[in-house]
Amino acid sequence: MSSQNNSIPVPFHSLPELLAPAGDEICLSAALDSGADAVYFGVTSFNMRARAGNFVPEDLPRIVSRCRKRGVRSYLTLNTIVYEKELGILDDVLDKAFDAGVDAIICWDDAVIAGARERGLDVHLSTQASVSNSRSIAARFRKDGIRRFVLARECSLDDLSSIRAHLRDDLGGRSESVELELFIHGAMCVSVSGRCFLSEAVSGDSANRGACLQPCRRKYRIIDVEGEYEYEMGQDYVMSPKDLCTMPFLEKILESGAACLKIEGRMRNPEYVSIVTSSYRRAMDFWLEHIARKEGSAWPDGAGSDKRAEFEELKRDLTERMRTVFNRDFSAGFYMGRPVGDWTGRPDSQAVKRKESVGIVVNYFAQKKVAEILIQSACIGEKDELLIQGPTSGNVELTAESLRVDGVPAQRGEKGMSVTVEVPRRVRRNDAVFRRFEVSERPERR
Repeated sequence: MSSQNNSIPVPFHSLPELLAPAGDEICLSAALDSGADAVYFGVTSFNMRARAGNFVPEDLPRIVSRCRKRGVRSYLTLNTIVYEKELGILDDVLDKAFDAGVDAIICWDDAVIAGARERGLDVHLSTQASVSNSRSIAARFRKDGIRRFVLARECSLDDLSSIRAHLRDDLGGRSESVELELFIHGAMCVSVSGRCFLSEAVSGDSANRGACLQPCRRKYRIIDVEGEYEYEMGQDYVMSPKDLCTMPFLEKILESGAACLKIEGRMRNPEYVSIVTSSYRRAMDFWLEHIARKEGSAWPDGAGSDKRAEFEELKRDLTERMRTVFNRDFSAGFYMGRPVGDWTGRPDSQAVKRKESVGIVVNYFAQKKVAEILIQSACIGEKDELLIQGPTSGNVELTAESLRVDGVPAQRGEKGMSVTVEVPRRVRRNDAVFRRFEVSERPERR
């Protein structure tokens, strides 16, 4: 092969699976449209996001069918603890999951694992199990036939490398069938892999049942037992970690040998799912096309340096893009070691953009790719950033170009008016319309 050909990057393997959250129907559409390889979702029972929109067991055939049409895998989360009185309900949900053909069950309670395996359903061991070493993985692999493990969030990249090496020593060739799944983005918990009793203790809403009220996200005051001294914990929320973001060092994650990269966020909105999923999709595809090399091969002198610089710039741009949706500021988590000082200064979103309700879609003209919008609250101005969200449409982002009122070009549309605007793809009647604006911009309430 000539030196000229050697300068062309050659991918050495396929990318890890990109797994996106779907807390409700709109978020499911957003995940499917944004390049996810797989989605995970819960039904009303036994999932760790009980306060999300969620689905019901009867929705499973439709969800699986939608995913399969897009070539996307479907994973059902049954990852809470299960009480004795609920075993019958569990059996019913597992039967429906089997009949629907879900690709795997994400769980950790032994009753769920046994029930899933009895039905021939694949099991992905949840991060709730706090798996953080090769012996735990090998034992579960031998005992239950589990092949995918969602590692505890406390694991570093060095831990991951060591786990893979020891699995090869322990399991030999069979270790190649063991898959490791990593969280790459989203909320982190002050407790061990999310197993916390604080919410249960103060409100009766158990984190281990998916109903956490997040009392850890508050600022606390300390009073000494004599009642004489009282302290407020500075400016920080000392039990509220920043959100995980691995984009700045994504190449290290991609080179780690992980089989699946998971985005947290079943409680977050459709634009979060859309922007975060599409950002990681774009970065991963760029890495595979331009950065990845054949094993053992080296870059010729100077070759690939431009693409590496472009990749670094792309990661910075995508990180800033993800700051536009809900976040508590970003942290590397435990991947690079102990995250000293990565506690948020505020418990609410640090997103640099917000949204306000505008109205609904009342018509869509397919030939012209134009939507008619009934303005019910805030007005629309030309060049405004809009979001259109619906169960089938997902999350559609656009800039208000060629704004028209009664067929006449207009600079803005007021409350009560119907306006038309060009849209990049199909939307549906009754889809919700929002205006998106910079936090520094004080939205005019009209």
